Amino acid sequence: MFYEVIKPRVGETSALGHINNTVIPQWFEGARNPIFKLFSPDDNLNLNQWNLILAKTTIEFHLPMKFGHDVEIKTFISRVGSSSLDVYQEAWQENELHVSGTAIMVHYDFKAKKSLPIPDHFKQKMHVHFSHPK
Repeated sequence: MFYEVIKPRVGETSALGHINNTVIPQWFEGARNPIFKLFSPDDNLNLNQWNLILAKTTIEFHLPMKFGHDVEIKTFISRVGSSSLDVYQEAWQENELHVSGTAIMVHYDFKAKKSLPIPDHFKQKMHVHFSHPK
């Protein structure tokens, strides 16, 4: 599991007084950086050597989040296929699950414009972070 703490900003709140729903996908994407690094040849996230593409994302809102309280983002690998993987994420605030979601990432060759098999050494790196959604 990867773990990150977000401190919500005033500008991320909606007119209803909670964290705007459009902010969550951005937080989740930022919390996927460690996954991107697993696929980066030298851990520097060089966009010229990028080899992952987002195929699908789903977000489920359980409870509204409030400004003034830290948000904990937990990121797991929940499935590894031959050329794709599922990244499951949760946003917690005050010890309660508020948002969950899954991003399907594809190992991709941008020059050839096609998916690539995920090499075994990448699968071994991801194994440590594997967990099924609750």
